[in-house]
Amino acid sequence: MAQRPIYLDCNATTPVDQRVLAAMLPYFTEHFGNAASVNHLYGWEAEAAVQQARETLAAAIEAQPEELVFTSGATEANNLAIKGVAEAYISKGRHIITVATEHSAVLDPCRYLQALGFEVTVLSVQQDGLLALTTLEQALRSDTILVSVMAANNEIGVLQPLAAIGALCRAHQVLFHTDAAQAIGKIPLDVEAMQIDLMSLTAHKVYGPKGIGALYVRRRSPRVQLAPQLHGGGHERGLRSGTLPTPQLVGFAKAVELAIGDMPSETERVTRLRDRLWQKLNVLDGVQLNGHATQRLGGNLNISVAGIDGQALLLGLQPVVAVSSGSACSSVKTAPSHVLQALGQSDALAYASIRFGIGRFNTIAEIDRVAECAIATIRSLRQVATV
Repeated sequence: MAQRPIYLDCNATTPVDQRVLAAMLPYFTEHFGNAASVNHLYGWEAEAAVQQARETLAAAIEAQPEELVFTSGATEANNLAIKGVAEAYISKGRHIITVATEHSAVLDPCRYLQALGFEVTVLSVQQDGLLALTTLEQALRSDTILVSVMAANNEIGVLQPLAAIGALCRAHQVLFHTDAAQAIGKIPLDVEAMQIDLMSLTAHKVYGPKGIGALYVRRRSPRVQLAPQLHGGGHERGLRSGTLPTPQLVGFAKAVELAIGDMPSETERVTRLRDRLWQKLNVLDGVQLNGHATQRLGGNLNISVAGIDGQALLLGLQPVVAVSSGSACSSVKTAPSHVLQALGQSDALAYASIRFGIGRFNTIAEIDRVAECAIATIRSLRQVATV
């Protein structure tokens, strides 16, 4: 059997950790009840598992268990947060602020709201991908109802200053939402200290199952109002109807619990691997690091390579390493990365970009093999281009 490529696309998704899978399995077969079935043992078992998961996940972000609304993932959580606030606070204002480097799961709901008559301000970022606080402050208005800024960028890994943004929004009595899909389990998150009002989470970026996420919704100081986007059985206190998937919830909580426990050592380890890869690739001319050099996720390395075709580079790397040229959610599109364009890159450089996502199961030997392959491929493509 041919050897499978080295997986370095952990910003797209991660494998389910065996310990997570082991925690989930009994809830598919033995403890299969519906948590909403409150009249018998099977329902009670599921309800207890859901409550335990809710408590574990809430503790991970310093929230209260009842402040979590379970969803199918971060995309649904983002939609519920943005559209839900827009509908609930329409009498206060119709102005929303977000950032040009946000995931499409934030930008597209904002565009949808624009078509309904809301005004959306999309802020530029600095060349390193960071949002300047002065830029945000100048955009705030009396009719602004929501600011949405992601915690960690899915393409370039840049970490935004959440606490400073939260303080600014709180001072202006504007709700603050953050898409923390890439951040949960990788950096400390504290909704109280950071003054975050809504936070979107997902499991599959942190070695949990796909198809499960959550939205933190602040219930005190201030109590955030949301208009539900799914209607049905009134689950999740009426905010998100649908039978709760107990196995996925158990896996979500276990994945986050493991990640939080290992966060200091794992952050140091993947950062060391990332820096090793960058040091090896940086010997080449025309290789550029995208995003802030240090204020980024430990396992993220995004580079652009001048003078070559991006698709040719991906094809050249494919037998050895599985990587992406940008967001996995938009990789089927032919347009250059909107994130890299927001950093001021040319279309040519944006096309010739590679995102390496280093994760829990990667080794030094794999990093060295990938670096060797990438260097050889880039040199070969440049040689061809000059012929």
